[in-house]
Order: sequence, then structure tokens, then C-alpha cells
Amino acid sequence: MGRTALCGWVMGVEPKQRLRLAQWSVAMLLGACSVLNMFYLVWLGIAPLVPAVVWSLVLMGGFFAVFLLIRSGRNLGFAEPSLTVPQMVFATICGAGGYAIAGEGRGGALPIMMVIFMFGMYGLTPRQIWRVGVFAVAMLGATMAVMSRLQPAVFVPAVESSHFFMVAVMVPAVAMMTSQLSRMRERLRRQKKDISVALARIQDLATRDELTGLINRRHMVELMEQERQRGVRSGQTFSIALLRLDEHAAFSASRGAAYGDELLKCFAREALAVIRISDLLSRWNGAEFLLMLSDTRSSLARQSLERLRDRVRSLPCDPAEPEAHAKFSVGVTEHRAGESVAQTIDRAELALQNAQAAGIDRVVLT
Repeated sequence: MGRTALCGWVMGVEPKQRLRLAQWSVAMLLGACSVLNMFYLVWLGIAPLVPAVVWSLVLMGGFFAVFLLIRSGRNLGFAEPSLTVPQMVFATICGAGGYAIAGEGRGGALPIMMVIFMFGMYGLTPRQIWRVGVFAVAMLGATMAVMSRLQPAVFVPAVESSHFFMVAVMVPAVAMMTSQLSRMRERLRRQKKDISVALARIQDLATRDELTGLINRRHMVELMEQERQRGVRSGQTFSIALLRLDEHAAFSASRGAAYGDELLKCFAREALAVIRISDLLSRWNGAEFLLMLSDTRSSLARQSLERLRDRVRSLPCDPAEPEAHAKFSVGVTEHRAGESVAQTIDRAELALQNAQAAGIDRVVLT
């Protein structure tokens, strides 16, 4: 099994779960260092062997249980899938236990407690960080008070009072810095989300017609060029149909510009309901629309246009005016090998002019 495969087997493949396990591995490394330090104190004769072994098994067993929860995906059922608060609370309890076991070497447990709070910056809210901070101060204070009564020769009350004072000052200070980092991270995340929304909006404005929501002319030209290039590689072709609503100008003049806009939106909505998924419709110019039919000969394109004609004929665009239907003239052409998109469009425009010259509601192929 290669290194990459082994990493995937251990850490999984889902990105968020892998990140949570990566954060867990840092905490696990800190726990392993604490175990090594505890057994160093045992070797020096400062810490008792049996409590140190039990403490080490509990510490590493707890971290292993967290790993199993994340790796199995069961953590996703919790309100906080990263399990940061439970890990911090567990580490705090173990830290207090290690402080009691370490005896004269207990000073090494205090810096580790400060490091624990740095994990809060990854996903906790300031309120959660402060709650864990209060719990840590209370837990260590209780441990110091109990041990100074049980072993006053080792846990000298005056020294423990000094230790508690430092904990009571340092833990809130670290919690404050961590909560500030958490606020900065949350603010950056909101800014990133806002930027993503703004970019999506800009992209939409750059490629969509504001009135109808259809692809705009500039983007349609880009898509047709892409289709032309694809046809060069595959040998397939495409057709375009240039449509114009025949009575749009008359309706707008007699009933107002707002009615004309509604007519355009109505036509766009009905056209999208009947064209193929692979076809693209754009607002071309004023009351003109351009339909690109992928992998379609001009003779077959006419069938699609007849379906569209039947659709818009059967539905009035204004419920208050049942007689007002969207009639349109169409110029249809098929892209020819070797010609540019602009040349194909020119031929479609010529076909549309011929259709309008022949009367309203006509289709001309060229």
C-alpha cells in the first residue's frame, strides 16, 4: 500500500472530515508528548508508575475514541462535528489529572493547558471559548485545592495559590486572544462568502440579460464560437435561429413599454419551457432572440421552431388580454464548415429580413 493510499485509508477522502482529523492529529501529538513527559517524570522517580500508566491509557484512549467518531462519520450527527469542545474539555480534565499525578514536576502541565485553548480558534465561537476557559480555571483550581490538602508537603498551599493566580490570569488572557482570532476567522469567512456572492452576481450580470434572464448577446457569441470550435474537432454542426416578435413594437406603442417588457419576458419563459436542454436561447437585440441548436441541421431546426410556435400561440402573455399572443418571424441557418460565427449570424439576419418581408409569423431557411 502506497503512502497516498495509506493516508486516504487513515484520513478518509471527504475534505472537511480530513481537516477535522488533521486538527485531531495535532491534538494527538500534543497528548503523546504529554505521555512521554509523564513517563520521564516516572523515570526520575517524581511521578508514581501505576497512576501514570492509567492516566496515559485514559488520555490516549479518549483521543482514539474521537478518531473513531470522526473516521466513522458519526460525528456528523453532533451539533459541532469537529468535536472541538469535547476534546478541549477532555484535555482539560486529563491536564488536571496529570497535574495531580506529576507531583513536583507538575509545572509542565500548565503551559500545555494554554496550548489547548489555541485549538479553539479553529471552529469555536467566543462564547464557547470563554465557557471552556471558565471550566479550565475551575477544574485546575479544584485540583490544586484538593492536592494541597491531601499532599501539603508536595503541593504547598502557598505555591498552589501562586499557581492558581497564574492560571486565573493566563487562561482568560489566552481565551481572549483565541476568541479574537475566532472573530477574525469568522469575519474573514463572511467576507469570503460575500465576495463569492458578489462575484457570482457580477458573472450573472456579465452573461445574462437583466430583463428576461436569458443569456445576453456578448456571452452568446462566445458560446457559439465554442460550439464552432467543437464542431471543427468533432465534425458536427449546429444551426441558429434568429427570432423577432412581430407585434412587439405595436404593443409597446399602444399599451406602454411595461407591457412590451412583459411580452418579452413571457416569450422567454415559454421558449425555455419547450426548447431542448442542449439548446441555448439568448436575448439578441430589442425584441430579437437567438436560438442555437446544437448538433442540428437546419431542416430539423424548423421542427423545434414549430413546437415553439405552437407553445406561444396557445398561451396568452397577458391574462387581461387573452387575444394577445406572441407571434414571431424566424430566420434559420446552418453553420457551414470553414465560415466564422459572424458569417453564420449574417446569413441568419438575412433570412429573418426575408421572413419579415413576406409577412408576420413566417419562417425562412437559408
